[in-house]
Amino acid sequence: MSARNRPQARRSLARGLAVLSVAVLMALPVAALADADVENSPAAAAIIAGAAPSAAAAVDSPPVPRRGLEIYRQFQQGRADQECSSDVSPRWSKHFSAAPKRLATPSDDTLLLFGYVLDAVRAAHLPSEYALIPFVESGYRPDARSPSGPVGMWQMIERTARNHKVPMRNGYDGRLSPVDSTRAAVRYLKTLHGMFAGDWRLAAMAYNAGEYRILGALKNGGQQARNADPASLAGVPATTQAYVRKLQALSCVLGDAKQQESWVKAMDRPAPRLHAVTLDRQTRRITDWADRHGQDPARVGRLNPVFGGGQIRAGGDTPLRLLAPELGIN
Repeated sequence: MSARNRPQARRSLARGLAVLSVAVLMALPVAALADADVENSPAAAAIIAGAAPSAAAAVDSPPVPRRGLEIYRQFQQGRADQECSSDVSPRWSKHFSAAPKRLATPSDDTLLLFGYVLDAVRAAHLPSEYALIPFVESGYRPDARSPSGPVGMWQMIERTARNHKVPMRNGYDGRLSPVDSTRAAVRYLKTLHGMFAGDWRLAAMAYNAGEYRILGALKNGGQQARNADPASLAGVPATTQAYVRKLQALSCVLGDAKQQESWVKAMDRPAPRLHAVTLDRQTRRITDWADRHGQDPARVGRLNPVFGGGQIRAGGDTPLRLLAPELGIN
């Protein structure tokens, strides 16, 4: 081959390899793609890092939203406890019996928020049970406020939020931001998960009652985290013991939902990923941003109660971010 024709040949080879790569990806089973999304998705990892999606990740073809059943599959595959024991609380199973219906209701934002948190949890290599905490804490309501002080879907008190670097300033309470609060909560859960030897039950108890109380209970009971029996720990508040039972019951309720054919059909619908979008300082209203990007202003407003009344107030050195479905999909 002449030197003159070599560049053209290299370009032809590159195009051929690109086409072959696409063909290989299209041939992969859906389950394999779902696993790859959970562990290796740059978008999911960006939630932990608090970064907006990179423009370099954009492709020429229109984005295709994942479906609700993909989120459910990720949840099932990531459960630490794959089997439900006979001692799962009937009380809490009944209490959370409506959770599957909420996920299956298209007008409810819960499925999208659950998918967002699950992405963050799995990107941190944590079990799916942690993604149920906002269900227990707030019913997955980003605007939840407790009369006793906790705020947001993770129900953080102000001191905890500040300790975990949730932005808090006049006119901006990051606990009401699913972006800020989820990043902080997952980072904290990652710490607790390591502290308690990967036992999600102990970590969840520590999230509820504080790590020092659970460490003290282990020490006083002569137990170590790696082989502890969380249910037998003395000195742990009854509400904290119930906290684990709630999560276990809810996990089993969702796990059993697949037996209902009508529910499976309802879940087999588009469920676009939610992404953190960095706002420019000129944007002053959620409706302005939503209109520019072809998004539903009402949905974007519901997902971002941190911007009260839809008003975006710039302030501080930290860029403001809102949560929205991936651009091009609404």
